[in-house]
Amino acid sequence: MKKVLLEVDIRFERALLAVDKSEAERILVQAAAEASGLSVLEELVTPALERVGKAWEDGRVALSQTYMSGRICEELLDTLLPQTQAEATEGPKIAVTTLGDHHTLGKRLVCASVRSAGFQVLDYGAGLGPEEVVDRLLRDNIEVLMISVHILPSALRISEVFEHLRRNESDCKIIVGGALFIMDPGLWQEVGADAMGRTASEAPALIRQVLSKEFP
Repeated sequence: MKKVLLEVDIRFERALLAVDKSEAERILVQAAAEASGLSVLEELVTPALERVGKAWEDGRVALSQTYMSGRICEELLDTLLPQTQAEATEGPKIAVTTLGDHHTLGKRLVCASVRSAGFQVLDYGAGLGPEEVVDRLLRDNIEVLMISVHILPSALRISEVFEHLRRNESDCKIIVGGALFIMDPGLWQEVGADAMGRTASEAPALIRQVLSKEFP
């Protein structure tokens, strides 16, 4: 089984680097026939993009290949993510954003996971700065803010969100996610977050954890 998965990983990564969207989609659809779309994205798509990014850092692939790999995966998200939401339950007010970062794959995975668990979530989009995010969440009475980051400068700006929340005496909890926090296990605490998720599927449990409440 591991050999089969490795072969799928290799074929998918090759399709991305060849900018072959049709082949990449065929591989994803085939994989989704045997597992949930969210798990395919977490276990196949995200690792492949991380390897492509590392290959660019090492000078083994062109920047254009890295860019197009991300674009292809973004365009294929709707093929795999659930199009319907589980019946919404009475629960906390939740928002998700990126924070000065226009990489939205992680954010969209988190939204899908949270909504499939029956929570309602506001998507604040991409590219907002810390002060803009806090202004919106104060206006919307948000209880949990989930931030997905792709690059270190964005991760470090989470501390600005934390400071703005403290100055406004807000009890809003911050949950963060992204490969940077996995590589540096202590980073999420350094920037003032209340919890860190390794995968999007952990999001519903983390919401319950930071609020110390039981929701359906």
